Amino acid sequence: MIRPGVTFLLWLAFALFVVLNDAVGDIWIGQALSVRAAEWYKVLVPLPYAAMLAVIHARRTAGPQWLGAAVLAAILWPTSTAVVDFLYLRVTYDAVPEAFLDRFGGPYPVLLFALFALPLVAGAALRGSGRTA
Repeated sequence: MIRPGVTFLLWLAFALFVVLNDAVGDIWIGQALSVRAAEWYKVLVPLPYAAMLAVIHARRTAGPQWLGAAVLAAILWPTSTAVVDFLYLRVTYDAVPEAFLDRFGGPYPVLLFALFALPLVAGAALRGSGRTA
């Protein structure tokens, strides 16, 4: 069953995690490591959390319309996370849009691709195993 509320609440939890992780990466990790290492930190640390949320989403939306729910999450999560990241940079550092677009030259697309793929993979995996909430 498609549950947009579940999709939104899980995304909200992830967006909060990403913003807090970016702040930690900028304040503490960025001072100790190179810029590229800090960017990898900002991408790799949220991935297990995103996988966990994708599994929760798949379990909550299991049923005959699981694919629609997974596609909804796969479209909304990476898009809105990129918007939140842009707003974080804009509000916190008064950065110009080009500064955000520079992130696409590094590891940042890995995070966005994972946010696209994880709901689809988790939904298919749970559908195949017959597990439901």
